[in-house]
Amino acid sequence: MSKSENKTGPTPVSPYGFIETVEPPIRREEAAHLIEIFREVTGHEPVMWGPSIIGFDSYHYVYESGREGDAPAAGFSPRKPQTVIYLIGGYEGIYPEQLAKLGPYKVGKSCLYIKKLADVDESILRELIADSYRRVKESHAGC
Repeated sequence: MSKSENKTGPTPVSPYGFIETVEPPIRREEAAHLIEIFREVTGHEPVMWGPSIIGFDSYHYVYESGREGDAPAAGFSPRKPQTVIYLIGGYEGIYPEQLAKLGPYKVGKSCLYIKKLADVDESILRELIADSYRRVKESHAGC
């Protein structure tokens, strides 16, 4: 194992207690709804990872450099300007049809940024989360 430890790991903080502190209030409502979506899709209960990520299940990774650790297999972070949904890296190339139908969003390397959950197609979002979760678990099954 490498000498540097992960900065983000599971914590004993209640995800439900955490979302009570999220601002603005619409993010609290969206976070509560997303917890239900992620629970249904993954079959796992929410766990806080670090101070602001709500994760579901986990996977172990090992990089060629020797660095290894654990990360949430699926998750999101309700932030003031938008909600961040964490998906498998490279998802833009994997899900072009779904993203075209999703509704307004912005992207990062493994992040899908949504300003208003009500503006996106929930069935498409569920598909993205479910497929990303499946791919993460399959690709890290032997780690």
